[in-house]
Amino acid sequence: MAESEDGQEKSELPTEQRLRQAREKGQIARSKELGTAAVLLSGALGLILVGGSLSEAMSKVFKSSFTVERAALFDPESMMPALGSAILGVSWPLMGLFLIVLVAALVGNSLLGGVNFSSQAMMPKLNKMSPIKGLKRMFGVQSMVELLKSVAKVVFIAALSISILMGQIENILSLSGETLHAAMVEATELVMYMGLLLCMALLPIVAIDVPFQIWNHTRQLKMTLQEIKDEYKNTEGKPEVKGRIRRMQQEMANRRMMADVPEADVVVVNPTHFSVALRYDQSAPGAAPKVVAKGMDEVALKIREIAREYEIPVISSPPLTRAIYFSTKIGGEIPDGLFVAVAQVLAYVFQLNNWRKGKGNRPTPLKEDLPIPDELKV
Repeated sequence: MAESEDGQEKSELPTEQRLRQAREKGQIARSKELGTAAVLLSGALGLILVGGSLSEAMSKVFKSSFTVERAALFDPESMMPALGSAILGVSWPLMGLFLIVLVAALVGNSLLGGVNFSSQAMMPKLNKMSPIKGLKRMFGVQSMVELLKSVAKVVFIAALSISILMGQIENILSLSGETLHAAMVEATELVMYMGLLLCMALLPIVAIDVPFQIWNHTRQLKMTLQEIKDEYKNTEGKPEVKGRIRRMQQEMANRRMMADVPEADVVVVNPTHFSVALRYDQSAPGAAPKVVAKGMDEVALKIREIAREYEIPVISSPPLTRAIYFSTKIGGEIPDGLFVAVAQVLAYVFQLNNWRKGKGNRPTPLKEDLPIPDELKV
């Protein structure tokens, strides 16, 4: 198992962030064998597709090249038109073949790892110029694996090539006794057949190399437990810093909430722990009372303090206060089940305000047992 520089075992799979950073540096799983196989197989298949037209074009080029009039042999200016005609004759089949190979090269090299552009990978690295590190890379595990893989590939392909060639030796020798056109057609078919067999021989190599490259890439990016912890801290932030940020955010939210308390119509309280400030917009038909502020303990005391400062009625109703506190959010409307209870509180408050302005009689004290549904009682 690989170890880090501090001796810790790299036993954990790389995280998404580690994989993303490696990709940005150009470190992705790649299989050269996959790209090579894709190019060669596409070339063989492309040759099968355009082989007929290519052999026909080459046959015409040979005929025109060897059936030259005597006057043309002594005319230097006739060489360039003849060359241009020969090139033009085989260009279209070859362009089709080249296009197929080009597409296969792009697709084959991006099947494993995808398309990736990394500016960091193009930057010069001085550590790669170190002779000592170069020797380590030359005699490292990766280099030895690549060497053994190359030797095995050469031996395997050479043995298969000799086997295919020996199996077709009679057909190859028989080409000399055929006409030019027949020889060209049969030679093209032989090349296509042997080329396709040789290219298909790369498939077992690819089947071994692709899983190995994926495994090796994952192994190189494995992390220690300490690296994962450090990454989490750097990503999510240290606990003490996160706690401080949360406190600051809470303080800012409380300040914004306190600024809305003067707009409340009433503050209902549980005298020891909770305070809830309510506002009812009578100009909006069908609107329900909203919670503009709520809090516990010190925040509850601060809400009551602001309410007294702005002469907002403070009503003590512990069951209603707890029900509103635990069933609503700041800025949200009260639940349907509390409409009747809150309506009685608001009616009392509006009558109280009118009495203070000398516009009515003193209201009857609010009942202590306000109607609160059992499911909202806390």
